[in-house]
Order: sequence, then structure tokens, then C-alpha cells
Amino acid sequence: MAIVSATEMVNKAHEGRYAIPAFNTNNLEWTQCILKAVQETRTPVMIQTSEGAAKYMGGYKTVVDMVNDLIDSMGITVPVALHLDHGTYEGAKACIEAGYSSVMFDGSHYSIEENIEKSKEIIALAHAKGVSVECEVGGIGGTEDGVTSNGELADPAECKAVADLGVDFLAAGIGNIHGKYPENWAGLNFERLEEIKEAIGGKPMVLHGGSGIPFEQTSKAVSLGVSKININTELQLVFADATRKYIEAGKDLAGKGYDPRKLLKPGCDAIIAKAKELCEAFGAAGKA
Repeated sequence: MAIVSATEMVNKAHEGRYAIPAFNTNNLEWTQCILKAVQETRTPVMIQTSEGAAKYMGGYKTVVDMVNDLIDSMGITVPVALHLDHGTYEGAKACIEAGYSSVMFDGSHYSIEENIEKSKEIIALAHAKGVSVECEVGGIGGTEDGVTSNGELADPAECKAVADLGVDFLAAGIGNIHGKYPENWAGLNFERLEEIKEAIGGKPMVLHGGSGIPFEQTSKAVSLGVSKININTELQLVFADATRKYIEAGKDLAGKGYDPRKLLKPGCDAIIAKAKELCEAFGAAGKA
């Protein structure tokens, strides 16, 4: 089974009132762990890369080949989309050509006029090749690939203007933040989410910065039309914690505990466990 467009899985999630987990991958092991978790839970999934992570792994084509080969060699039967997260205009075009099945064009840092114009071009290029498209209105808090935002509340009218271009799903700032959430975080702004939902006519929405948001808030967001939830930091934290404990216990010094296959295993096991937990929490487990 090859990678598929995300449109069908996200639309089904929207109709069924659950959310597709969109896990960022950072390397081979990360991808294997995500695939293992979703296969065991029968969950449709979007595997994402930032432009920086794709470069770290050897480039977009390397990522496409890696994901397709792992789907084949691991016998993965659940739907898997390969998505570019927070893509630039040029990055989105490059991923469409390289074989990604879904791309995000993040034009939120442009004026709304330029965001609309560039979004329209990316949507046309992507749809001509059967690739799904996500666009963004209103910056998401925190830092992503060097772009920092304080977490804006997107303008519903601007959201409608971008949604009307034919985007498959829309990311909109509702007070969400990339990375760790501070203790004084005000939470998601559900009033603004409802306003955006009405403005865009019920089109599927995306929640960025999903790591660490209380499940009662993600559940409410899903009930209001969020059909894709992005996760990166949460998997990084459990991986780092498990790896740290392995090393602090001196297990890397016992026998061949330094072998990467042994050194990385506790972190990988932690990723699998957390990914499975999130598949269940988002209501997507068993939907493949």
C-alpha cells in the first residue's frame, strides 16, 4: 500500500467527529514507531515532516522513499498520508514534485492578500496531482522552523477567504502554541473556533500544537470541527525521557548496551506507547 492523499481520511474524520493524528517524524526509527503504533491500533495517520526535518533526513525524495518502503516492508495496511508541515511556498512546490501526498502551505506571515494569492497557486498545483492541501490563517504560537508567533486568533473573514479557494483543510490560530505550553497558558479560544467554523461552512480544521493540550480541550475542539491534530513535541519528550533513564542507569555501559539498536529501544518503545494513547484519545483508533 502506497501513501495516499489525506483528503478522504480527514473528511471521514470530520463526518465521524474524531481527529486524524498527524505525527511529525524526525528519522527512520521515528517513522517505524509511528507506523507500528497506527497499525496495531488500526488508525489512519498522517506522517509529517517540517522542511528542516526533511533536510536532516536527506531531502524530500529520501523521505518519500523511506515512508513508502517502510509501508511495504512492515506490511502496513492502514491509510498513511505523507504531509509537509508548515511549508514555504517553494517547499510546498518541491514536495508536490517529490511525491508527498499532502502539503501545508503556511502563508500566515504574509498579508492576507498575498496569502490568498500564493495559497491559490499551491492548491491548483497540488490538486492537479491528487495531493491534498492545508493552508493557515493566523500564526500559531511558539517557534516552528525558525518562524515565531505569539499565537494569534485568526480572523473568521480571512479564514473564509482562504477556505473558499478550495483548500482541503484549514489551520487557524485559536490560541494554540508549538512546543511546551507555559503554566499561564489561557487555553484554546472556543468562541473564536466556533466563529471560524461558521464562517468556513463546516470545512475540516486543523489543530496545531496538539502536544500537551488537555484531552478535554482537544475533545471539545473535535466536536467543533477539528479533524486533524498535530503532534511533535510530545513524542520528542517521551523519547528523550526514556533515553535519559537508560543512560543514567548505566545500561549503555553494560555489554553492548551502546549498540544503537539497544540504546534507542527504550525511547522508541515510549514513542509507540504515546502514539497509541493519542490515537485512542483522538477517537481515530479502529477507524482504518
